[in-house]
Amino acid sequence: MNYPMSDLPDRAIGDIIRDTKNLSPEQVELVLEYQRQHNVKFGEACVELGLARRQDVIWALSQQFHYPYAGGMQGRLSNELTVANDPFSPDAETFRDLRSQLISNLAAPGEPKRALAILSNDVGDGKSYFAANLAVAFSQLGSRTLLIDADLRTPRQHAIFNVEGNHGLSGVLSGRQETNVIRPSDYLPTLYLLPVGTTPPNPLELVQRPVFEALLGELLSKFDYVIVDTPAVAHGADAGVIAAKCGASLAIARKNVSRHDQLKKLVQKLSRKPSKFFGVVLNNR
Repeated sequence: MNYPMSDLPDRAIGDIIRDTKNLSPEQVELVLEYQRQHNVKFGEACVELGLARRQDVIWALSQQFHYPYAGGMQGRLSNELTVANDPFSPDAETFRDLRSQLISNLAAPGEPKRALAILSNDVGDGKSYFAANLAVAFSQLGSRTLLIDADLRTPRQHAIFNVEGNHGLSGVLSGRQETNVIRPSDYLPTLYLLPVGTTPPNPLELVQRPVFEALLGELLSKFDYVIVDTPAVAHGADAGVIAAKCGASLAIARKNVSRHDQLKKLVQKLSRKPSKFFGVVLNNR
């Protein structure tokens, strides 16, 4: 079921579920009796009685707290988008905690705004998953947030958000297309995406061009936050170049997979860059 994201007055979650699921007075009384007997919340009682799904309860909570939620779009957004699909889960809370730690550093008073480059050593470390969920978390503040897929070698953001990837960053950097960001979901109204577009044969040369830095400057002036997915460091120098132009970077390591020596080299490399390095996040997904 697709639910409209509208501005609603403060309402009890029971009223929202009742109206959304068209519960009869008899069904409501059955739920209330189950609540009294088992000492559970209204939504939990509805789920136990088969009158609502867990997704319906999460959606009702999102409406009660005016919180963007994409759970009504099953099949449209990837299950990887934990923050969008299950915003009250422990994993989503972890991304919100990271968001809180990053906010002041990305737009420090008296300093220029920075884009945040997300890096990792190898394909499969969870870099794209992390970048996508962090971007969703920033957008849930109501801030205009742009996610740029700058992984011109193995792009994934268009697949995660289930959008067409024919036009995007590679066309802009090569001078073949105008910048055209898209909004991948009506349920995430302040999140925007610039996918890679056609995978180019010369990715490093494209991100080294002055037009990329100019593009970042233009986009930083139009968006509150800019998150940039990068190629795996193992593929070449692209990620380091992108991090330097973004002005800030964060590294992702995968638990029990990432090698300590490679991660140490990456940290040393990023620490020497003129941009700010915010540390390493361990991905155990």
